[in-house]
Amino acid sequence: MPSVRATGVATAGVAAAWTLPGLAPHARPLARALGIARVLERPEHAVALTFDDGPHPEGTPAVLEILRERGAVATFFLVGADVERHPGLAAEIAAAGHAIAVHGHRHRNLMRVTPRATAVDLDRAAAAIGAATGRALDLYRPPYGIFTPAALRQVRRRAWRPLLWSRWGADWRARTTPQEIAARATDDVEPGDVILLHDADTYSAPGSHRRTAAALPLILDALEARGLTPTVPGALI
Repeated sequence: MPSVRATGVATAGVAAAWTLPGLAPHARPLARALGIARVLERPEHAVALTFDDGPHPEGTPAVLEILRERGAVATFFLVGADVERHPGLAAEIAAAGHAIAVHGHRHRNLMRVTPRATAVDLDRAAAAIGAATGRALDLYRPPYGIFTPAALRQVRRRAWRPLLWSRWGADWRARTTPQEIAARATDDVEPGDVILLHDADTYSAPGSHRRTAAALPLILDALEARGLTPTVPGALI
């Protein structure tokens, strides 16, 4: 299965990047400089569907059912605190064969979290997610896609691999439609793309998970029409 493409960390680039407050390194040049993957390596005909912010009592089951009906797999970046509230849902994601990844314990902008608090947050997330899913964890995406040097050091110290995204549906917005979400996620989609979606509205516009669920069949149709197959980063599960 495809793995994620990353490069070596440029220490000077890390320092320079954080002279700009709140910068998210999902821009291609910055991600490359920091050694943070945005796309799959050796993708062939594969893309990655990824869902952030779950588990959610309505959004997650809806997404899981659609994926089951279509025989598709995805990667779920789970929030530890929400896993503690809904451990059965986290276990259901794992039992369905999807990849499990870490999105933190609390959904916070890491620019506002001290290095020590960041380490504690990642430890709590790993404990909660690991206990609920029975999975070893080695894939991470921070809330909002925002890293700090401390967070990146902590992630690599745990031998986790950071993965951001190359396309998104902007499905967290209040004013969007399933058709718009699907179009943003799949227009000019290419092998190796990592698509960001959300199976929860806990940290976004109320009800946004319903639009995501409605958009998902359209996204899967578009991928199929392009000869692309959803997969999970095989080296990371």
